Amino acid sequence: MTHASDDTSVLITVTGPDKPGVTSALMGALAGQQVSLLDVEQVVIRGRLTLGVLVSVAGDPEKLQEVVEQAMDSVGIDVFVEVGANTGSRSPSSHAVVVLGSPVTAKAFRAIAAALAELGGNIDSIRGIADYPLTGLELAVSTGRDDVAADATLRKALAIVASGHGVDIAVERGGLARRAKRLIVFDVDSTLIQGEVIEMLAAKAGREAEVAAVTEAAMRGELDFAESLHQRVAALAGLDAEVIDDVAQSLQLTPGARTTIRTLRRLGYHCGVVSGGFRQVIDGLAHELELDFVQANTLEIVDGKLTGRVIGEIVDRPGKARALRGFADQVGVAMEQTIAVGDGANDIDMLSVAGLGIAFNAKPALREVADAALSHPFLDAVLFILGVTRDEIEAADAADGVLRRVPLA
Repeated sequence: MTHASDDTSVLITVTGPDKPGVTSALMGALAGQQVSLLDVEQVVIRGRLTLGVLVSVAGDPEKLQEVVEQAMDSVGIDVFVEVGANTGSRSPSSHAVVVLGSPVTAKAFRAIAAALAELGGNIDSIRGIADYPLTGLELAVSTGRDDVAADATLRKALAIVASGHGVDIAVERGGLARRAKRLIVFDVDSTLIQGEVIEMLAAKAGREAEVAAVTEAAMRGELDFAESLHQRVAALAGLDAEVIDDVAQSLQLTPGARTTIRTLRRLGYHCGVVSGGFRQVIDGLAHELELDFVQANTLEIVDGKLTGRVIGEIVDRPGKARALRGFADQVGVAMEQTIAVGDGANDIDMLSVAGLGIAFNAKPALREVADAALSHPFLDAVLFILGVTRDEIEAADAADGVLRRVPLA
């Protein structure tokens, strides 16, 4: 907005207990003066209001100051008036930085601010996005650069802070691209659900420890996934097919999983799972969660018994990436608009090709390639990374009669 060269800029900052009528009183005072609104920003923290209004005034700025001070005094609110304030326009922030912790300490935040300053970054604004089950803060940051190299530098510097202060820090490019995600895919074992399905099946055969050791090696990237899958499935040979239903009934969602899927669906996301596990076990859960896509391995069953083999194309590390691309093609979503969430080395390719790759309580091999890494056991932290606030989640749940404030699935 432009204003006459002889106009004077005035910044009005109002602070005090939040209550009805404050903004009305201020705007009523301004309405009687020759002012044009240039910018308005308001925040309420724990019932305390801070309201900033930048105006240009064609008349006497001292008269404006007197009128505003009288109006705010009438409602018991403090006001500071700065005549000749800078009216330079605000450029959009280049990055969004989400900080999650339990708690986020002042020491940790100081380290984050120092790391940003060292890189020439400026914190344009801060907002609280969650107070439960984690504390979440979203920082709008300007670095002067919005290229891939700047992203990598920023992530690397903040990853060091995160590891040293017990917080999770996610960095995304700011602007419209952050709000354009439309497809999300989750790994299943130890991501969408707690535990590993194949180990649950192996327990029925009394070979859980043996299979778990192979699983762990594969998750660390020490063993080819396809090879490890064949080794582990072979241990299931001879089991009654009925154990599949038993295991399917015993699956436990990761805390926050149901909330996450429900909220993403409200936002218009296509949601799916890509698993190195087995369709016969997870199909029921996928139906219950109303998922759009399911890709997983298929156990061979002959005469009511598991043969110890899988049939069809194996969903391995490259297979997961192909599945994500296939889902995106089906719904006409560009890969830049996709999100992948996983925890093991076999998720590396999937997270690498996604527009946003999130490592969830992941092994080091995956954390190194992910765009964001979460180390707390709540899957709804994914929503916070996307900028969805806890208040928005709860308001939507309340409207649908699903009000619940416990860290369950």
